[in-house]
Amino acid sequence: MTAVDMAASPTRPSALPGYEDWPAYVARNPLTADSNEAAQLAGALGVPAVTPDLAYAVHSESEHDGVITSRLQWQLGFGPRTSAWFVRPAGAAESLPGLLALHCHGGIKAYGAARLVSLPAGLNDSHGMNNPDGGAPSGGKPGSAPGSASLALPPLDIRAKLYGGRALATWLAQQGFAVLAHDTFMWGSRHFEFDPLPWRTANAVSGQNALWREAGVVPSATEQYNAAAAAHEETVAKAATLIGTSVAGTVAHDDLAALGILASLPGVDMDRLGCLGFSGGGGRAMVLGALSPLIRSYVVTCMMTTFGSLLPSHLDAHSWLLHTPGLVKLGDWPDLAARSNATILVQYGLADQLFPEQGMRDAHHHLLENLPARYTGSFWQEPHVFTPAMQDEAASFLAAALQPGQTTSKPTPDSTRTDQ
Repeated sequence: MTAVDMAASPTRPSALPGYEDWPAYVARNPLTADSNEAAQLAGALGVPAVTPDLAYAVHSESEHDGVITSRLQWQLGFGPRTSAWFVRPAGAAESLPGLLALHCHGGIKAYGAARLVSLPAGLNDSHGMNNPDGGAPSGGKPGSAPGSASLALPPLDIRAKLYGGRALATWLAQQGFAVLAHDTFMWGSRHFEFDPLPWRTANAVSGQNALWREAGVVPSATEQYNAAAAAHEETVAKAATLIGTSVAGTVAHDDLAALGILASLPGVDMDRLGCLGFSGGGGRAMVLGALSPLIRSYVVTCMMTTFGSLLPSHLDAHSWLLHTPGLVKLGDWPDLAARSNATILVQYGLADQLFPEQGMRDAHHHLLENLPARYTGSFWQEPHVFTPAMQDEAASFLAAALQPGQTTSKPTPDSTRTDQ
């Protein structure tokens, strides 16, 4: 949309397309937390309460590669329906430890949890902005508004770049976990409807389109949507502040809802629940662990530092998932871990371009001093990635922590990585 188009428009389009019901939901659903620590964090983030007795529907199920993958959907009470994938070992006779696999930000919002799930040949390996009935998605035309068209480009590129080519949720199920991977607020099925584009977002997209034309690039529908969603995140953060929540708070709401679904799924031992995530997903894991006593253990990968270390050079390396107004009043970023009784593994990439090394080391020593019985940190000579070797360590940590009858004691990974 150009400035001429805007001037000719009789009305200003919604800046929250598809989420006009979000403010009313936040207003009527204040969260009641289980502890004073959780209540303080929920208040700082503005986490809305999840609708009780949330129902889900199973839209498809397939068995492949030693696992059963079910596609689930549920309606949270505002915005579009959530799509998720439940993956568990085929033939499991006993209840299994349950994991939430929390997808990263990645600068890619056209799909969310699909980057973590593998489906058999012949089935679509990605469900991004899904049709409510689960029908076949369709793409938009190059140059068109990145709006309501359902997108379904396989997420193999981001999987190869950030996860070492592994479909994390599927692989974890092959290791003996029951795994739920869901789209969270702003990603995949929980997308905004950019047709028409909000005006401020349209200005940013217009500039990006000009750069693409100059470079001779014809963007895909996914690339157009991601460009619009990146520009729109600031508008979402502004709206969240206005209505008494935050980007991180609303994402936490969606994650709490998914945790409740996971606990209710057949074959899942609700007394052995954990979560893990890379990058923005790691931040989500730490917040979820602090908000819910159901989480017994979690892993944070490439998402730990001190707030002070981000100033001034690394401030713009991160999204609104990390920058919540007022959060610093509760302490530093690693202090969130103290609001949980879970065992915690934090994996640091010493070549991570998004965090200064000193900030990571300061956070590590802070956690060692304050949570010696529950915290383990491991250091990797890696950039901002979640490699198969790091995934192996994470799975081993969670398997040990979520054994039946296990008390809250921390498993210990390779001492050559923890003695830093």
